Amino acid sequence: MTVVTIHTAKTTLSQLLARVEAGEEVIIARGKQPIARLVPIRPTAPKRRFGALQGRISVGPAFFEPLPEGELGGWE
Repeated sequence: MTVVTIHTAKTTLSQLLARVEAGEEVIIARGKQPIARLVPIRPTAPKRRFGALQGRISVGPAFFEPLPEGELGGWE
């Protein structure tokens, strides 16, 4: 983690952003007081789509049958 002043951040922004892209965290401070943090943006996982597996899987009628007593007892 690197701490830089506002003035340094303004004059070396491109270099700081390159360091952030490499995974480093940079703190920007006014004097000795930290005021901001530069961190890399992590890619987010795509949102799940309802029905995405439609036509790829099927559920048979046995799925809806009650569980046997022995297996049901394991869930309690």
